Amino acid sequence: MTSGASVAGQTTSLPAANQRTVWALAWPIILSNITVPMLGLVDTAILGHLDDVQPLAAVAIGAQIFTLLLWSFGFLRMGTTSVTAHAVGQKGIDNSLPLLQQAIWLAIPVSIFCIIAAQILTPLLLPLFGDDPTLHALTADYLTTRFWGIPVTLLQYCLIGWFIGRGETRIPMLMLITANLLNAGLDYYFVWHLHMGATGVALGTVLADVGALTIALIAALQRDLTLRLPLPDRAILKRMIVINRDLFIRTLTLLIVFASFAALGAAQSTEVLAANAVLISLLLLISNALDGFAHAAESLVGRFLGAAQPQQMRRAIQLTGINSLIAAFILVGLFVLAGDHLFRLLTDNEDMLPRLQEMHLWLWLLPLSGVASYWLDGVMVGAQATASMRNSMLAAAALVFFPIALLPGQLAAWSANGEVSANTLLWLAFHLFLLARAAFLIPAIRRIVQTTQK
Repeated sequence: MTSGASVAGQTTSLPAANQRTVWALAWPIILSNITVPMLGLVDTAILGHLDDVQPLAAVAIGAQIFTLLLWSFGFLRMGTTSVTAHAVGQKGIDNSLPLLQQAIWLAIPVSIFCIIAAQILTPLLLPLFGDDPTLHALTADYLTTRFWGIPVTLLQYCLIGWFIGRGETRIPMLMLITANLLNAGLDYYFVWHLHMGATGVALGTVLADVGALTIALIAALQRDLTLRLPLPDRAILKRMIVINRDLFIRTLTLLIVFASFAALGAAQSTEVLAANAVLISLLLLISNALDGFAHAAESLVGRFLGAAQPQQMRRAIQLTGINSLIAAFILVGLFVLAGDHLFRLLTDNEDMLPRLQEMHLWLWLLPLSGVASYWLDGVMVGAQATASMRNSMLAAAALVFFPIALLPGQLAAWSANGEVSANTLLWLAFHLFLLARAAFLIPAIRRIVQTTQK
């Protein structure tokens, strides 16, 4: 079934949900998303081969704080994808431009708020990551530079979400690959030739983001976006705000978990913080690779929902889930084959390598622990079931992660090597948190499927 709903005399025609359709949407996102954590791995490798481990730790802390401030507003990406995909299915691709324009209107006050919040919150958050004044100074320098790129990052969210919602995933691919290649080259030049350390990494990231935004704006202008935006549309903005409110709470909760994870690692030692940062960089590689099918689910589920094609929507949910699971097993196999060689590519610091070698199992399990939650998030965004996303995230954090992660002292008392045991407990909490996110979404996915069968 490829014909959709009739709206105002116009029939919206959509391709059927099959492997070809899923992969046409997923492969550009997979390819581009892999470059995102690859950039983090390049940063880790560049800084990890310095004699001093503190620049790497500073970037780990600074990236967590920047992410806490900015990714809380990742709803600009997901919310824009959701409403755009629904509009494309309901009214056709030519009627999606107003959604991008209204998303940009939302990004303007959010940018102002983030810049102000960054200045206020940074001095309050740094003490959570240990009491080393030198490390705090390096982190503050990194953040001062990154904050210049706040408006650029938020506008990228809007444009990427719009293109994914339209099913034009090759544009985000071009944006992200270009940006990350620029970032890798600039980071190497700033750190190794200009000796700018953590600040050089931040500057390279900002300049690369400007390059990605330029590509996105050129592509949007070719699709009739005008630099002179129409006045805000209250009806569209109200609908976007309702969706984005739930996504904001969901994303903020996730980022609090990540920040707490980093802070609890820093409380053990700088070496533990840095070793955990390496695995978190690899987690970003995993999540971004698997998100290709999640983004495909967002676009397909949203468009089939808007076009009133429930059978195709269920088929899209099934296919994206199967492909996500296959991809997760492939990632596990690659990590097992890589073994210690992967860690040695990222750092030759003799204090960190033994810690990383003890953490193989946690790395190997990450794709399997996270795959269901990443895929289901995509389905929920497409179905505009954002309240379920919010509730599952809150429950997983409050009932699973924090009760386990905040007990390292007790486990340390049972072990002769308390520091390692504390970090083991921290990683156990994180894996169970990923599994719980998916488990708490199962009732919601059942409701969606049952509703479309009526």
